[in-house]
Amino acid sequence: MTSTTILILAKAPLPGRVKTRLCPPATSEQAAHIAAAALLETVRAVRSVSGAHAVVALEGDLETGISAVELCAVTADIPVLPQRGSSLGERIAAAHADAAALAPGRPVLQIGMDTPQVSAELLEQCRDRLLGTAAEAVLGPADDGGWWLLGLRDPLKAAVVSGVTTSRSDTGFRTRQALIDHGLHVATAPGLRDVDTMADARAVAETMPGTMFAAAVGTVG
Repeated sequence: MTSTTILILAKAPLPGRVKTRLCPPATSEQAAHIAAAALLETVRAVRSVSGAHAVVALEGDLETGISAVELCAVTADIPVLPQRGSSLGERIAAAHADAAALAPGRPVLQIGMDTPQVSAELLEQCRDRLLGTAAEAVLGPADDGGWWLLGLRDPLKAAVVSGVTTSRSDTGFRTRQALIDHGLHVATAPGLRDVDTMADARAVAETMPGTMFAAAVGTVG
């Protein structure tokens, strides 16, 4: 089995700085708790992937945010790198490059903290789709037209998507086209709903009964 890096692009869960689109009806404190729960669920899923090495590219400081003790504990043996770049596209490309520098030659699957329903089994399926076919990239579409996963055999190729505008209904299409335009064969991973709004959070929480994420979402009236 080829060793793979799973890169999590994340923000420290600080009230007023994260998941602001959940407000209202959530308060900034509730939104930060939801974000912290989403990140914890995501890291735990990644840690369960066989043959994978987790890396976190972080904006902010986990030690000063919500659930600091839990987040610092779950990432204690994981490289946590600062995000670099001004736009999200630039930060994505830089995070792939930084992950590649840690482990040259290792493929990278990159996700965010907006899909806490992700499972180790799904991530293994995405990895196998990238490495078990002729694909050089794999893209997982999000329900809002964006994407939740970008996998690359050569993570330095993430530079080709650095100029793609994010948070648009056609971001997924434009990202795929940028990869294709640069000669990459792109496979498609299963789609997921990412958590941007409170409606998203509630819909995703319904699929995750009994989890920290569902509990955090349930505090919002």
